[in-house]
Amino acid sequence: MIKILPLLFAALFSFSASAQPPGPGVHKILFLGNSITYAGTYISDIEAYYLTRHPGDTIEFIDLGLPSETVSGLSEPGHADGKFPRPDLHERLHRILEKLRPELIFACYGMNDGIYLPFDQDRFQRYKDGMRWLHDTLVAATGARVILITPPVYDELRGGKAGYSAVLDKYADWLLHQRKTGWEVVDIHFPMKRYLEAHRKVDAAFGIDGFALTSDGIHPGDVGHWLMARQLLLYLGEKDVIHYNSIRQAMSPVPNGYKILQLVEERQGFMKDAWLTATGHKRPGMNTGMPLGEAKAKAAEIEGQLQVLLK
Repeated sequence: MIKILPLLFAALFSFSASAQPPGPGVHKILFLGNSITYAGTYISDIEAYYLTRHPGDTIEFIDLGLPSETVSGLSEPGHADGKFPRPDLHERLHRILEKLRPELIFACYGMNDGIYLPFDQDRFQRYKDGMRWLHDTLVAATGARVILITPPVYDELRGGKAGYSAVLDKYADWLLHQRKTGWEVVDIHFPMKRYLEAHRKVDAAFGIDGFALTSDGIHPGDVGHWLMARQLLLYLGEKDVIHYNSIRQAMSPVPNGYKILQLVEERQGFMKDAWLTATGHKRPGMNTGMPLGEAKAKAAEIEGQLQVLLK
């Protein structure tokens, strides 16, 4: 079993024909999404990996994910025990784009957009309309390279919403078909689904029950975030990432690799709250970030530490 799992890990991923690096003109990479993006583990993984392989590049990785958010504008009755409806990206996107001008944007929506109900054509249309609005707005307003991400896999065994996995299959499949219209789309959904199914088959063969990427069906743990990070890194042309089964393994051959990862995670932790507070949102219960100027000064101190470790 120990020998089988790494083989499965590598076999379930593939290189994209559209893979290309950020390029010398990219200095800010923006990540938009919901609570999975706000958690930010996959973003820290990407930044730490990229930084250690390209220490001369000066790229700021900006996490502006917001928990519960949709791009469809939908919210199920009684969301958050009736305390507030799901936030809608339409409400805040213009403020984000006023505050920063990224050269590369990743956006991951869909998990919340079907609002955890069986498939419905009207809800599906709202998701499609929202993604078209998002893509076209980002391109027109920024001129940035826009890369859309299929929604992560939903695990019905852990989440309990029967049929919702198939809903997200449809959402992911539609988004992938938009490549024919010229959109850049990177797939995390089906690689995560294949990984989950393959490992459950291995577990079943050994009489083990319940392999999972998430405890609640929605939010991936460290393995799930690394699967996401790997797919995005592969899309950015980082072919060697296929050899690593975790971010810690990817950092192990790098001098000071673990310390670099810790510093990246620390910086991402306070910068995402600073950016969310500076750009504004309507979701209750979020951390109040430090003033953006103060956060940037603290981030610069960490950057100095990183540059010493990278030498």
